[in-house]
Amino acid sequence: MIGIIRGTLIAKQPPDVVVDVAGVGYEIQVPMTTLFDLPGLGEEVTLLTHFVVREDAQLLYGFLAQEERRLFRELIKVSGVGPKLALALLSGMDARAFSQCLQRDDVSALVALPGVGRKTAERLLVEMRDKAGKWLEELAPVAANPQVAVAAVSVDFRAEAEQALVALGYKLPEAARLVSSVESDEGESSEELIRRALKAAAPRATR
Repeated sequence: MIGIIRGTLIAKQPPDVVVDVAGVGYEIQVPMTTLFDLPGLGEEVTLLTHFVVREDAQLLYGFLAQEERRLFRELIKVSGVGPKLALALLSGMDARAFSQCLQRDDVSALVALPGVGRKTAERLLVEMRDKAGKWLEELAPVAANPQVAVAAVSVDFRAEAEQALVALGYKLPEAARLVSSVESDEGESSEELIRRALKAAAPRATR
């Protein structure tokens, strides 16, 4: 089991990053909540990891916070929830936001995330309450997200952002619509565009 990776961050291609450890580059998939808080390229980073072995691949998932990795591990124990869906869930809400969702029994907030149907959302709330309800409820409440200003990016940044959203489970037309809705005349990175696009999608959970 690979539990921690510490090295130099050398690439970001959401949702993948590459960390150089003594000349070996580890490709790691991270949720957007982790990606947004990573240091710049060329800087040192420490990621808590979860290692998944499949017949056709060996995959590493990385997190900056212990509670994020713990939630990821609990999520993939739920029937019908694999690493890809768990990553999408954690990209749409961090552990504290998920805690609030659990306490409010908020099915609509989960259904608003890509790849989560109503039955899956209901199963998540029931099973996660049994499996991890106690420690999740101990997390501090999360303040509502402020309104986010519109951002713009180059064509390359737009394409990267769309690809990242598709990797999280959005259909390409929906990903393109979200990216287009948060563009403006001022340049931004693909990471910032992804952040804004995810926040633009978030209001659906409150309807």
